[in-house]
Amino acid sequence: MKHKWKIGAAAIALILTAVLVIRPYQNSDDRIRTRSVTENKLIQVRNLQQNPGSIRKVDSIAANDNLKMKLNSTPAVKIIHHNQQDKSHYYDKEVIVHFITAPSGRELQKILADIDGIVKEKHDFAIIFKSNSQSPEKLMDYFNHLETVEFTEPHFIYLPNEVNDTYYSGYQWNLPAIGTEDGWNITRGSKNVKIAVVDTGVDLDHPDLAGRLIEGYNAVDDNNNPDDDNGHGTHVAGIIASKTNNGEGVAGITWYNPIMPVKVMNSDGSGGSFDVAEGIRWAVDHGANVINLSLGNYQSSTLLEDAISYALSKDVVVIAAAGNDNTNQSSYPAAYPGVLGVAAVDSNGKRAEFSNYGDYIDIAAPGVDIASTYLQGEYAALSGTSMAAPHVTALAGLIRSINPSLKNTEVMDVMRKTAQKTEPGSNQFYGSGIINNVASLQEVNRRK
Repeated sequence: MKHKWKIGAAAIALILTAVLVIRPYQNSDDRIRTRSVTENKLIQVRNLQQNPGSIRKVDSIAANDNLKMKLNSTPAVKIIHHNQQDKSHYYDKEVIVHFITAPSGRELQKILADIDGIVKEKHDFAIIFKSNSQSPEKLMDYFNHLETVEFTEPHFIYLPNEVNDTYYSGYQWNLPAIGTEDGWNITRGSKNVKIAVVDTGVDLDHPDLAGRLIEGYNAVDDNNNPDDDNGHGTHVAGIIASKTNNGEGVAGITWYNPIMPVKVMNSDGSGGSFDVAEGIRWAVDHGANVINLSLGNYQSSTLLEDAISYALSKDVVVIAAAGNDNTNQSSYPAAYPGVLGVAAVDSNGKRAEFSNYGDYIDIAAPGVDIASTYLQGEYAALSGTSMAAPHVTALAGLIRSINPSLKNTEVMDVMRKTAQKTEPGSNQFYGSGIINNVASLQEVNRRK
């Protein structure tokens, strides 16, 4: 690997200087160059370093552990033990049923009487049924005997793939590590290529995302207000699209690609497979060209897989985080065929100690101490494959900005082919390697 990943304190200061104040050349080819930060900017950075309390501290290890402990001890939640370490959760007394033909009013009333329950949520031919007295296993047995049912499954719970409690500590070492600035000399994106962030929503009022957000959807509350009440989705969106060259905050990887915020997880960071699948379909139907899924579960869901297949059939590039339990247990949706599964690396270019691994890993990207936008106009640095995935998503958006006619499979092929190579025999940790923005964009130009 030609890139030198090890970054000390002095190098971080230089990176911060270079990344946050990119200025374009004022000439016809619109190339860019870097300039030193102003004295005021240096004072601002020193203040952040000397007064870290001014940046929100995000103890996401504790938050995720608390959420898992809450799910583990909640009577309304059941657990699948894949092994001694890895668990998946689903809602008790609920099932998702996908009908071949929608039940009539009379048929639906009979079903509700038979299961002692209600319709909790409905979308097209898929319905969440909630019983007052029957287990998911008994409900599935009931529905599997109905000729009008295509499939039934538990209502699985998905969690964001983030870890670590660092905050604004590493600054933006991640951008030069993947050749972002040189890539900007080729393209900075296009307003015509939409990127959907299917997550906890996005802070709609964050100043560093102003002008970068388009119409979104809240699948949790079934409305058009996908405002973030957790922070995870805002952080993911900022990695892709924080306003660059505006003299404040952090720099996003794309300059112009619009972000479509889709809320599928609630304030505690969890969300059901029904809402995740519905959010994916909504994004596809509203013109998303690339979808980022920084969430996961170790149990496959037919409903979610169908939504993924629908996105792929519409030529959408689907990118998902691999998970953060240092396990080779397959995580979904990253492990579904056609989805680009992303692992995380640190500033040394080595696998992050938490990053999942296995034969479903397609590629790797920076995922440790990643600075980005957060709630209430603030900034934070988080770690996780959730942070690695949007680096790849942003690159997919840039690739399609150069050549919108490339198929989703071709976009993924470009990223794999041009990835920074890692040590031999390490495919299960890095897939094809670590993304290389400039090499990918050069390759796309060659293919035109």
